[in-house]
Amino acid sequence: MALTRFERFLGRLLRAVVWILFAAFKLFAPQQRHGVSRLPPITNPLLLLSAMRLARKIRRKEVTSVEVVQAYIDRIQEVNPLINAMVKDRFSAALQEAAHVDKLIEEETGGEEVLEDRLPLLGVPITVKEAFSLQGMPNSAGLLTRRDLVSGADAPSVALLKRAGAIPLGVTNCSELCMWLESHNHLYGITNNPYDFERIAGGSSGGEGSILGAGASVIGIGSDIGGSIRIPCFFNGIYGHKPSTGIVSNDGQYPPASGLQMGFLCTGPMCRYAEDLIPMLSIMGGPNANKLRLSTEVDLKKLRFFSVPHNGGSHLVSPVDAQLLQAQKMVVQRLEADLGVKVQELFIPQLKYSFQIWGTMMASPGKDGKLPTTFAELMSEGGKKVWPVWELFKWFLGFSSHTVAAIGLALVELFQSSHPSPFILQQKESLQQELEELLGTDGVLLYPSHPQIAPKHHHPIFTPFNFSYTGIFNILGLPVTQCPLGLSEEGLPLGVQIVTGKLQDRLSLATALYLEKAFGGWREPGKTTAKP
Repeated sequence: MALTRFERFLGRLLRAVVWILFAAFKLFAPQQRHGVSRLPPITNPLLLLSAMRLARKIRRKEVTSVEVVQAYIDRIQEVNPLINAMVKDRFSAALQEAAHVDKLIEEETGGEEVLEDRLPLLGVPITVKEAFSLQGMPNSAGLLTRRDLVSGADAPSVALLKRAGAIPLGVTNCSELCMWLESHNHLYGITNNPYDFERIAGGSSGGEGSILGAGASVIGIGSDIGGSIRIPCFFNGIYGHKPSTGIVSNDGQYPPASGLQMGFLCTGPMCRYAEDLIPMLSIMGGPNANKLRLSTEVDLKKLRFFSVPHNGGSHLVSPVDAQLLQAQKMVVQRLEADLGVKVQELFIPQLKYSFQIWGTMMASPGKDGKLPTTFAELMSEGGKKVWPVWELFKWFLGFSSHTVAAIGLALVELFQSSHPSPFILQQKESLQQELEELLGTDGVLLYPSHPQIAPKHHHPIFTPFNFSYTGIFNILGLPVTQCPLGLSEEGLPLGVQIVTGKLQDRLSLATALYLEKAFGGWREPGKTTAKP
C-alpha cells in the first residue's frame, strides 16, 4: 500500500526533528572515552568451538572442563573492561564445578553415550541475563533499589541448563527493568557493542549479546517481550531464538509480566553458533519441547519461502537501511539458487501499524480483567513512589536514580488511552489471520531484524518505535530466529529475522543452520575495523 503525500511529508519532518534533537543531545551528553578502538583478537582456539563441540571434546577427555572454563574466564577478563557486559562473576565457583565435572568424567563407566544423553552440556560454560534468578547472584534488573537483592534459587530455565551440565560464569547487563533497546542503567552503567564501542549492544538482553559477540561466552539465556533477544543478537552478530509462546518457562525473572503481557514474554537461547540453538531449546523447554518436534528432519526444498522487505512505511519508524535490504535480497537469491525454491516477495499493509498493535496489546487487561502493572509502579519497587514528571525534572538536575529512557516510558504511559482503538484491534486480528494462513506448517518468512544497523549510544531515545520490527511477533505469538548475515561497510553486523508458524520453530532453526553455512555466521569483532 503506497504512502500518501502527507504521510511521506510527515515521515521526513519527524526524521528531521529527530536528527536535530539528537545533535543537540550529543552536545550535552557525557562522552565515553576508550584507550583502544577494538577488541583484542581471540588467541585460544577453544573459544572458537560451538557448545556442542566443546561438550563432545570434554566427554571424550580431549580437553578438560577446567581448561574450557578458564579460557572463557581469561577472555572475559580481557574484554569486559571494554564492553561492560558481565556485571557479576562467579569464576571461583565455576572452576570448582568444572573440576567436579572432570572428576565425574574420569569416574564414569557407562561411556560417552550415557553422559551425552544425561548431561548434554556437561562442563560447558554459560552466561545468564541478570534479570534471571541465578542462585547467589544479583537479580536487580538494573534497578538501584534492588541492588542488594541476591537470588536464593535458579529460574526454571537456568535450572534446566545447569541440570544438563552447563556451568554459569556470571550474570550480564540489561536495560533498566528490561524495557528498552539499550542496556543502560545507573547500577551497572552502559554496555558497549563489541564491534564498535561507540554503538549500542541492544536491549534488554544487551549484556548477553555483547559478551557472546565478543567471543567471551558461547551460549546464554535471554528474554524477549518486544525483541529483547533478537535485537541484541542482531546488533552483536549472533543467533537468538524467540520460541513459540508457552514453550519455555518465564518464571524466575524480574520484572514479572502482568495482564496480557504474560502471553507475549518469551525466554530463549542466545549463542554464537546455530548448531547450539536446537539443543538449548530442547533443554530449556523441558517436556514442552516435545510439542516442537525438534528432532524431526527438515527438508528446506519442500518449504515455502516469503520475503517482506519493510513494514510498509510507517512514519513512526526509520526506513530500512539499504545494506539490510541488500542483505535480505542476497538471502533470497541464495535460497533460490541453492534450493531451487521460489521466494515470493510480499507487502503486508497491517505491518505498518506494528507499534500501535504492540502498545495496545501490552496495555490491555488480562483474562482476569486486571490491568498490567504500570512502568512507574515497577520503578517504585523497594522505594518511594515514582512520579514520572517529577522524576524527569530530577533527571535534568542530575538527581534521578533512573535512566531517561525509563522515565520516558513512564511518561508515555500517562497519556496512554485505557480504551483500545477498534481500528488497531481489527488490524491485529487481520494480521494474525493472514500470517497464520500464509505460514501454515511449511512457510518461512524473511523480515528485517531492525530498520537500522547498530546505532550510536543513546540514539534509540530519538527513534523509540524502531523495535516494532521485532515486537509485532511477540503479539502474534510466532517463533522467530535472528540470523547474522556478515558485516556492513562499517564493520557492523547485518542480519534477518526468520519467522514461521506457531510450533514450527524447527523450520526457522533449520533455515538458520543453512544460512550460517551460506553466509559465515558470527564474525570475530577483533578482526574487523569499524569506520569512525
